[in-house]
Amino acid sequence: MKLLAIETTCDETAAAVVTDQLEVLSSVVASQEKLHERFHGVVPEIAARAHLERILPVLEETLRRANCKLTDLDAIAVAYTPGLAGSLLVGVCAAKALCLSLGKPLVAVNHLHAHIYACRIAEKRDVFPCVGLIVSGGHSSLYDCPSPGDFEYLGGTIDDAAGEAFDKVANMLGLTYPGGPAVSKAALTGDPTRYAYPRPFLHDREKLDFSFSGLKTAVRYSLYGAGNPIAPESLEATQVSDVAASFQQAVVDCLVGKAELAMQRTGREQLCVGGGVAANRVLRDHLEALAQRCGFRLSIAPFELCTDNAVMGAIAFERFKAGKTESLELDAIPGLVRPTIL
Repeated sequence: MKLLAIETTCDETAAAVVTDQLEVLSSVVASQEKLHERFHGVVPEIAARAHLERILPVLEETLRRANCKLTDLDAIAVAYTPGLAGSLLVGVCAAKALCLSLGKPLVAVNHLHAHIYACRIAEKRDVFPCVGLIVSGGHSSLYDCPSPGDFEYLGGTIDDAAGEAFDKVANMLGLTYPGGPAVSKAALTGDPTRYAYPRPFLHDREKLDFSFSGLKTAVRYSLYGAGNPIAPESLEATQVSDVAASFQQAVVDCLVGKAELAMQRTGREQLCVGGGVAANRVLRDHLEALAQRCGFRLSIAPFELCTDNAVMGAIAFERFKAGKTESLELDAIPGLVRPTIL
């Protein structure tokens, strides 16, 4: 069986053709980084308009690379939640139009669940049951995942996501967008102990939540003090490196600490990690050390499947094989709303 997956949850227009054996026949991602660079973050209206311009060329190129016709497909899958409203609507409407014209079934994909399924695709083996940790520009969440179709929310950020905090700190430091890679690069020559930034909720054994807004504010105060104007050009190179390293270490400590607590609480023997921030080398190293110390299996999505892509939409096969498909009344569900379709 062949499935066309569509992903437009934020600022990447992506599509992929994948088989039920999880063989990737093609994958195309059109990034919008340059469009949002001067704003140091994603502008929803710009993102939605860019999706409109790119969705058809991306679909055409995806099918061409897969040497596949629309009539060869068995189903169309689309990420319908969570994400930016305008961005989601482009993908959902495109998928529904294809299903209506071709008479193909429509399968809904939860974007966050798909990030965890990227580990299943990469590992070429079953990774469920597991604890799932999603860390990206818009999401920092923990799930208990008994199976690919059963995700129980354990906790997540109550304010900024980890990737969002990276973007904002990068802006404070005068670094480029996106902030994750820029901060990580600056941190290579920095001292992670130079600044004693807070680790919100890290020692709270009752909560599996994250909070990065206060950490971001602490960075701002350490640079400029309360109320002073931000002038990144006045910072010395060593200060930028030390702040970047100290901030990065604080984020990593929070993510790793809560992942450990989730593993203890659920009793799972497998941790799966996905999302753009999962590409961070320091985070990967600390998670590997945690897994070795605690004796559980660790799967982290490969770099090419960390950022938003449509390949991870292959999770739709789990639903499709169970005979579960959606009507053409499927709507986009933006934000962090917990959907009714699992």
